Amino acid sequence: MSAETFKQRRAEQEDAASLCALRPWRMEDAPSLAAVINNRKVQDNLRDGIPFPYSEADARAFLGEILTADPETLTAFAITVKDTVAGSISVTRGGNVHSRTAELGYYLGEAFWGKGIATAAVEQICRYVFEKTDILRIYAEPFAYNTASCRVLEKNGFHFEGTLKSNAVKNGKVQDMKMYALVREKGEFR
Repeated sequence: MSAETFKQRRAEQEDAASLCALRPWRMEDAPSLAAVINNRKVQDNLRDGIPFPYSEADARAFLGEILTADPETLTAFAITVKDTVAGSISVTRGGNVHSRTAELGYYLGEAFWGKGIATAAVEQICRYVFEKTDILRIYAEPFAYNTASCRVLEKNGFHFEGTLKSNAVKNGKVQDMKMYALVREKGEFR
């Protein structure tokens, strides 16, 4: 890596860290989590299975699962802005022949949209995963209509691999999804 590339990457890391921080979830985050996800606009971009309205009891159940999950399979963090929970980000390791691949998922509360926070959080978790694990490929499948999420991935060096036609049914409508991936090569990414 050239000195110039190193300086640029270091500046990007500092910018990402100044926008938000990732930290392990805590059970006392339940009220903040419920406030973030109890929003139809947020949930319209997530997979089904999340109750709406979303209560603190729902948040405690989710956090109970996260806090007891196998860390070799699931890496999940709260996205925080000035110590306030702004959203969630995780990577889930695949199984069998996909054991060195992980799926990325994330969301932010609506109040935090459009500020570069998701871009910074994705950069931080990808760096963490590639530095701390043997994962070779991180992929994400946003709904095709979620152009903001697609842009977050593109800004982080994810490559568009294709459109998954009629891949999901969300809110009663058949939806396309997009496949993006970031691959570690020769110990580096991006």
